[in-house]
Amino acid sequence: MDTSKELLFFFSALGVFNGIILSIYFFFFTKKKYLTNYFLGALLFALSIRIGKSVFVYFHPTLPRLYLQIGLTACFFIGPCLYYFLKSAVAQINIMPKSWKGTLLFWAILIVSVGIVYPYEYYPLLWNQIFIWIIYFQWFAYIVFSGFAIREILAKIVNRKHKTTPAEMWFGTIFLGNFLLFFFYFLAIVRGPAATYISGAIVFSFILYLIISILLHRKKTDDLFLLNGPKTSGKKIDSVEAKILSAKLEKIMIEKEWYKNSNLSLLDLSQELNISSHQLSQFLNSNLNKNFTSFVNEFRINEACKIITSNDKLTLESIGYDVGFNSKSTFFAAFKKHTGTTPLNYQLQALQA
Repeated sequence: MDTSKELLFFFSALGVFNGIILSIYFFFFTKKKYLTNYFLGALLFALSIRIGKSVFVYFHPTLPRLYLQIGLTACFFIGPCLYYFLKSAVAQINIMPKSWKGTLLFWAILIVSVGIVYPYEYYPLLWNQIFIWIIYFQWFAYIVFSGFAIREILAKIVNRKHKTTPAEMWFGTIFLGNFLLFFFYFLAIVRGPAATYISGAIVFSFILYLIISILLHRKKTDDLFLLNGPKTSGKKIDSVEAKILSAKLEKIMIEKEWYKNSNLSLLDLSQELNISSHQLSQFLNSNLNKNFTSFVNEFRINEACKIITSNDKLTLESIGYDVGFNSKSTFFAAFKKHTGTTPLNYQLQALQA
């Protein structure tokens, strides 16, 4: 290789290496363990494997075809990880819903099974003419879903009428970076003008170094992973508006029993109220001094207490699931936090009364 190609290889390969290191950081070494951290780590890891395949195959086309299969397999997880990364941030989800686990497991079983039955080494035409289009269609579909999930943020960034927060710019940048990666790879596949296969790796390296520079520049990074943190705004909503909103919330949570939905998110509730997730988060934090999880869990615990005192035939675990908790441990922890005692002690006290 000449000097220019050596520099290009070094820059691209270093981006891949740093991407893997950064993904490990988000998985294991961030101080606060948000679900967004884990999905960002998974997203960077999938991207790094995909980009790594492009780099090494571009400069060493004689590599075994297994590397091509590994790269395309990793590509199958880029879209889902991007969507769940953004969705968990917007909806303030910190415990992965069962539906997400099921979807990821489905994609994993599908792509691994296809790879075993139709390995790239023996079916290169099948992969290059059919499978690659399915993979890129899935990636594009998840980019569309992701854009819809953060449509309010994207509108703020584009319109510039409202000041964007660092977190909003952070999530918007990561979404845009993924869109550009897809765009350049797609151009290379359809042999677009001035498009080369290595252009995706260059874009990835640039975006990765931008992410690293942001993390190194900021002394505080926790706010980059919370779109609606506990200090979204110190300003309370007008008392009249707050009363109306409080009444609507009470009706939805009690009469419609929305708290029993284990996958209930801030976005779901805000859409039912016809307000933005930002406004609802501001109301909960500033007017009620609660975050979304605590607010919903209060209704769940109150209902659990009613069931425990009126029915001693149900198990505590089944009661937890009935009122909307995803697991026994989450139910027990929330119960003790809100009542000061464990569900078992509460049950024993109720039986003795």
